[in-house]
Amino acid sequence: MSDAQLLALSPLDGRYAGKVDALRPIFSEYGLIKARVKVEIEWLLALAEAPGIVELPPFSGPAAARLRELSSGFSVSDAERVKTIEQTTNHDVKAVEYFIKERLQGDVELGPALEFVHFACTSEDINNLSYALMLDEARQEVLLPKLDELIQALRRMAHEHAASPMLSRTHGQTASPTTVGKELANVVARLQRQGEQLAAVSLTGKINGAVGNYNAHVASYPDVDWPAFARHFVGSLGLEFAAYTTQIEPHDCIAELCDAQKRIDTIATDLCRDIWGYVSLGYFKQAVKAGEVGSSTMPHKVNPIDFENAEGNFGIANALLEHFAAKLPISRWQRDLTDSTVLRALGTAFGHALVGIDALLRGLGKLSVNPERLAADLDASWEVLAEAVQTVMRRHGLPNPYEQLKALTRGQGINEKSMREFIASLELPADARQRLLEMTPGSYIGLAASLARDI
Repeated sequence: MSDAQLLALSPLDGRYAGKVDALRPIFSEYGLIKARVKVEIEWLLALAEAPGIVELPPFSGPAAARLRELSSGFSVSDAERVKTIEQTTNHDVKAVEYFIKERLQGDVELGPALEFVHFACTSEDINNLSYALMLDEARQEVLLPKLDELIQALRRMAHEHAASPMLSRTHGQTASPTTVGKELANVVARLQRQGEQLAAVSLTGKINGAVGNYNAHVASYPDVDWPAFARHFVGSLGLEFAAYTTQIEPHDCIAELCDAQKRIDTIATDLCRDIWGYVSLGYFKQAVKAGEVGSSTMPHKVNPIDFENAEGNFGIANALLEHFAAKLPISRWQRDLTDSTVLRALGTAFGHALVGIDALLRGLGKLSVNPERLAADLDASWEVLAEAVQTVMRRHGLPNPYEQLKALTRGQGINEKSMREFIASLELPADARQRLLEMTPGSYIGLAASLARDI
């Protein structure tokens, strides 16, 4: 670990730095500046193609390519130059504007266009589009692929253990059996649905000036259809146009995205806690890695640390995501600046979510099912067949089936012998009675195996 990581204030830049590298180019200060440069350049190129803006003729192909190279080839040293300019301007977006002008001023074709850089824009016109592009890149390139990796790992386990019977516990008490695979399939189905919702969140953007009314645009070029032009421009960035805003895009879409990610993290937390409990019960064994220490004082321990680490990181992520979703859609009157500092923490939330998924995957990779322990719990829980017996009794019209089984099982020790003696005493059709007599807690799994295989 480098000195910089050892001195990092955030664990995402220290202990967990390597696990969030994929997000660093997107949500870092460099990533934000790069996105701003892209929006500024694309706006300038769009203006040059707009009918009615005669003072800015269309750029030649080579000139347009040089412009786009400013954003596509944007480097860390370029970002450092922007930060140097910001030391004078004390304004981060204005520093981007000056950086672009600095790069264009010596260009014969591009130099005359300097004053159309950031034309009619307020800083939020650039910022809202930049953050939307950053969020979409993180979603498409990092978050959804990582979620899919988790879903695929769980699906493989669900298929592998589709028919491995396991005692259920509703309210912490013994209940109708399931299978290991079916319980994992439940999580796969939930994560798939939330992943689809995360992918479906439409990220919106605006470029309509200081208070959302195109005031400066119309003052400069009254004959241009600015709403139509803005709609086309925002759409060209792959975003949905927000037609009605104040100075800021209202951030409702960011709240939606945060809520979708929060639900994913919550489902993953639920899984972590369940597996933690199953490890405690002995249903799962954990692979031992040479040299690892489970406890500083108890050498026998192999702790479920990956699931605990995952749960903790999901908790941090969700605390931030919840704040974003509650705070960002609120802005006093036409604009206040409270969103600015909050938006800069987006990467922190998604970074902790990423660390959580990574830890969860690592923990899943160490698990192996313990069939002996599963079988022992099932064999000690013959009372769970009471549901099956009383339901068959209902079918065949026997009197008070629920009450009979309640009297037999509730608060009493039921074993294989007593359960089978009760079944044998029932006046059922022979085939129905025989089917119940052949049933065991381990075979009473309904359609769990096929449900797990079908996921």
